[in-house]
Amino acid sequence: MEPDDQALDVPRTGVPTYVVESVVAVLIVLLGAIVIQGSWKLGAGWTSDGPGAGYFPFYIGVILCISGAGILVQGLMGKKKNREIFVDRVQLRRVLSVLLPALVYVLVVQLIGLYVASLVYIALFMIVLGNYSRTKSIATAVVVVVLFFMMFEVWFKVPLYKGMWDPISFLGY
Repeated sequence: MEPDDQALDVPRTGVPTYVVESVVAVLIVLLGAIVIQGSWKLGAGWTSDGPGAGYFPFYIGVILCISGAGILVQGLMGKKKNREIFVDRVQLRRVLSVLLPALVYVLVVQLIGLYVASLVYIALFMIVLGNYSRTKSIATAVVVVVLFFMMFEVWFKVPLYKGMWDPISFLGY
């Protein structure tokens, strides 16, 4: 909650915690079901020489399903539902201001590679969220990326992903 909201006694609105817990519980049950289905294909039974390849994953899937179902029942039908707001708009906006650029970064890495995407990501993150000057942000991004390039490509001889378009191919790496 923002300090101004506390002073004004503005009620928080948003999704209650028990709803979020219930959604996560359903996802856990689905994950468990996927594990069970996959391990069944591998052979979840006992074979002539011991447990099949899917034997232990099968029981892990069963445990996930039971745990998820228990959390779901507790979340929806429990006497002590946690009705506190899980996240309000201000908090959600803060999380999304970091999460969405990170998702875009991961996608852009596929096209232009780790180095160029990181340079752009660091610079924009510093400018937009950090409120640093453009000059300082771009200089910092360039220094960081050049150091990582030198460390991985030159010194350790470990090539990192350059992207489908490989915009730094002119460097010969």
